[in-house]
Amino acid sequence: MLRMHTLPPSLFELLDAFRPCFTAPTFTTFVLLAAGLVARPAGRSVCGMLAGAGLGGVWHHSRAHRFFAAARWSADEVGLTVLRLVVGWLVPARSPVVIAVDDTMFRRSGRKVHAAHWAYDGSRRVAPGSPQVSRGNTFVVAAVVVMLPFLQRPAALRRRPGSGARAARLSPRWPAS
Repeated sequence: MLRMHTLPPSLFELLDAFRPCFTAPTFTTFVLLAAGLVARPAGRSVCGMLAGAGLGGVWHHSRAHRFFAAARWSADEVGLTVLRLVVGWLVPARSPVVIAVDDTMFRRSGRKVHAAHWAYDGSRRVAPGSPQVSRGNTFVVAAVVVMLPFLQRPAALRRRPGSGARAARLSPRWPAS
């Protein structure tokens, strides 16, 4: 079973930047789930994170699910902490911060889909003259564009279109400026 004091110091130092975003009990859950995510390159689900952290038989899976569904923490604060880390480590000092913004329509239908609406869907292929609209949720994604030493082109964290629930990936396909 993975314990907080057995994490590599470099990983704990990185995750410790997120401490103000959580209460003490939820921070412990966050750290162990994040370590399980890193340790398990496949099966990136809540139960997969538990298995990666070696907590599959120790914690009940509802503890991890409750962390995402009902625990007291702010996704906005976590996002701002990630932004501070990315800008602090990957953007050279005194360089401009370039942000790429995209809105994506996630097509969903049904009476019980929360906040679904009809909206313009630029990725939908329709006959000429037909409205290019779909029903679903619109997500706005902002990514910091950075130059990484091992790539020839700028990169940004993004979700690949059509990837479903796959994790964000580094995208070397950003157009060169």
